[in-house]
Amino acid sequence: MMFGPVENALREAVAQGYFPGGVIVVARGGEIVFEQAFGFRSLVPEKTAMQLDTIFDLASLTKPLATTAAVMLLVRERKLRLDDRATRFFNNFGVFGKTHVTFRHLLAHCSGLPAWKPYYEQIVKGEKEGRINFVCSRAAKSYVFDQIHREKPVNPPGIQSLYSDLNFMFLGEVVEEISGWTLDRYCQEKIFKPMGLRSTSFIDLTQLRTRRLRPVQEVIAPTENCPWRKKVLCGEVHDDNAYAMGGVAGHSGLFSCAQDIHQILSFLRRCYRGEESSFPAPLIQEFLTRDSSVRGSSYALGWDTPSPEESSSGSYFSPRSVGHLGFTGTSIWWDIEKDCHVVFLTNRIHPSRANDKIKTFRPYIHDLIMKALFHD
Repeated sequence: MMFGPVENALREAVAQGYFPGGVIVVARGGEIVFEQAFGFRSLVPEKTAMQLDTIFDLASLTKPLATTAAVMLLVRERKLRLDDRATRFFNNFGVFGKTHVTFRHLLAHCSGLPAWKPYYEQIVKGEKEGRINFVCSRAAKSYVFDQIHREKPVNPPGIQSLYSDLNFMFLGEVVEEISGWTLDRYCQEKIFKPMGLRSTSFIDLTQLRTRRLRPVQEVIAPTENCPWRKKVLCGEVHDDNAYAMGGVAGHSGLFSCAQDIHQILSFLRRCYRGEESSFPAPLIQEFLTRDSSVRGSSYALGWDTPSPEESSSGSYFSPRSVGHLGFTGTSIWWDIEKDCHVVFLTNRIHPSRANDKIKTFRPYIHDLIMKALFHD
């Protein structure tokens, strides 16, 4: 397999300022066939080189890798069913016609909840008006959950797909309510630790503040020079709502490295193939199958699938592929049919989120990788 064109493209992308740098892992048949760190981990306040074990703010990769995996476990343990209504556990959620919203609707982004709301603005405002240490607190997290329960839907459930952070913020609360554990502890104890992952976790900002701890910034890729937090973020979740909630949220907040994500995908692959019993094969197959109940939807349960035109996966991933993107410049694509996956992590929003050149580069690099794998 010749990965020369891939290496050249990554070098050129760094030179053109598509992103400071990144780490890429390509696997076929569950085994790594190519991995590389390229470019820079940080540009400001100083330039430092990217390393293979650099830890990234995964942003929305939190949805499939943490929250969805946690929900799968609860389904496996029969603590919830996909077609249960959310009101089974949260009576107040049913207001404004949300009574019929199920966990399947939430996972497949067809619950009718709005795409996004700036909850963090009210939390920051509350602190400025005298609620001491309200930002990054458990109270702030509860405030967000209450707001989601009270949201007016933009559609009835099951009618239209609309990618929504609110679905997964709420699913994070669902995991906490049903398990009795915080989302980060549940994922750590039930998912990441049993897999032997060393670098995958949420960074709980409430703990950092009360214990005066500090993440090891030398191994973390910084993200944006945040205009309102007035600093370059490193080891502090970039997503504004997740930050206001204390860093642990169902839609964003997970940190990891490319090697760990490869291990998660390899584990899911073994489950899918019936080689591992943690998740029964039929259950994982159900989660990884595109939801056909909503016309035009590209979503499976907690995962995306390639859209017919201009997919970030490029032109060669089969329709039996699943993946996800993260706002910070992260992505995963797994072709179940061709038995390969690509973990592509960058910090494209360092030092500014205005840089979106990665949009055109993602399909291009995926095409080069698939040519190297299958078209030699």
